[in-house]
Amino acid sequence: MDVDKNIVPGASAAEESKDDGESFTKVKSKKTQKRKRDEDGVNMDTDADGPAAVKRPQFPPISGDKLRGPDQMRKIPVPAHRYTPLKDNWMKIFTPIVENLQLQVRFNLKTRNVEIKTCKETQDIGSLTKAADFVKAFVLGFQVEDALALVRLDELFLESFDVTDVKPLKGDHLSRAIGRIAGKGGKTKFTIENVTKTRIVLADTKVHILGSFQNIKMARTAICNLILGSPPSKVYGNIRVVASRTAERF
Repeated sequence: MDVDKNIVPGASAAEESKDDGESFTKVKSKKTQKRKRDEDGVNMDTDADGPAAVKRPQFPPISGDKLRGPDQMRKIPVPAHRYTPLKDNWMKIFTPIVENLQLQVRFNLKTRNVEIKTCKETQDIGSLTKAADFVKAFVLGFQVEDALALVRLDELFLESFDVTDVKPLKGDHLSRAIGRIAGKGGKTKFTIENVTKTRIVLADTKVHILGSFQNIKMARTAICNLILGSPPSKVYGNIRVVASRTAERF
C-alpha cells in the first residue's frame, strides 16, 4: 500500500510536466523578426521600382507670370537729414533701378518712403532685394557709386552696429571712442577702408560697413579693438597681418 502511494504522486508529476511542456509555445528571437522585417522592406522597395513607379503624373511647365506671382513692393524710410542728398542724386538712383533692374520706383512725399515695385518687365525676382539694399545703403550715408556695387555684385553685404553695443560708454568716453575710429581728419577710417577693401560710415554712435563677408569681419574686428581702447598703430599692424594672410590664401 505504501509503494502504491509513492508511485501515484510521481506519475501525476510526470503527467503535469508533460502538459506544461505542451502548453508552452516557442518564442521567436528578436533578431529573426528584425531580419524578416528588413527582407519585407527590401521586397517592398523592389516592388515600388517596378511598373507602378513608372506611371507618374505629367504636369505642364508653369509659365513665368504664374511663377512670379503678384507684384511685390519694398518701402525704405528716409530720415529728414537725407532728403536733400536724395533729391540731388535722384537720377543716379532712379536710372539703374529702372533701366537695369526693370523695376518701378518713386518717392512718396506723404509717408517719406522710397517705394520700389516689381512689374511685368521684371525678369529676376531677386532684383527687388538688390534695389532695396542699394537705396538703403544710400540712405545710411554711403556714396551712390559705392552703394551701386550692391546692384552689380552678389557678394556684398551691409552691416550696422552701435558703438555702445561693443562697450557701454557715456559722455566724453563715448566721444573719444568715436574719435579713435575716425582718427585725425578721418585718417584711421580711411586706412581701415583701404586695407580691408570696405566702405565705412560713422553716423553719431552708429557704424555702417559695406563689403564682402570676410572683409566686413576684418573691419569690424579693427573697429571693435579701437572702441575697446587699443592704439591705432597696433590695430594697423593687426589688420595688415590678417589682410596679407587672406591675400596669400586666395
